[in-house]
Amino acid sequence: MSVPMTTPLLLAAVVGYLLGALPFGWLIARRFGINIFEHGSKNPGATNVKRVLGGLFGQKGKRAGDLAFALDVLKGATAAGWPLFLSGTSSWQMQITGLIFALVGHSFCCWTRFKGGKGVATSAGGLVVLLPLPTLLAALAWIVTFYASRYVSLASIVAAVVLPAAAWVLGAPSAFSILATVLGVFVILRHRSNIQRLFAGTENKFVKKPAAPSV
Repeated sequence: MSVPMTTPLLLAAVVGYLLGALPFGWLIARRFGINIFEHGSKNPGATNVKRVLGGLFGQKGKRAGDLAFALDVLKGATAAGWPLFLSGTSSWQMQITGLIFALVGHSFCCWTRFKGGKGVATSAGGLVVLLPLPTLLAALAWIVTFYASRYVSLASIVAAVVLPAAAWVLGAPSAFSILATVLGVFVILRHRSNIQRLFAGTENKFVKKPAAPSV
């Protein structure tokens, strides 16, 4: 007996949400005795975790922020990748559904009163699986923008524009290109407050502290 299409999609949605809702940034900050919702931008994403913990605990805190980023990428990649191990013709629909709900879970986490991050790392993890070349180009755009401006938010917004543009130009499957467009818009909307601060000149930069003078 064939399985209704809604069943695998529902499964992908539930697994995706639960993966996305794993609040790694919040949990890692708690290990340091920090409630990340009360510090910095009050966002549990890897950027704020690294900025806050790095400022308080130095290199150890920065490494913790890097770990939060890697884990957020991993949960997006897992949500988009695990349906590939299933037989059948619905795996790509499940991949898209899984990634979308992972992003929803990350941004509106049920374990943290539906507060969450902006979804950049989680989106990137899933899109590496679905759209490797456009994601690589978006990552390069992120790197160039970040090192030119030192604004993580601006780099994320630029990457969110480059990703769908590259997907369409390179002729990626239409379903994945539409997904890239939707996620790009979602990420930009999640950065509304950052955009306001960028225009106001009050957005936080990642600036290297000068090395302490030798005695």
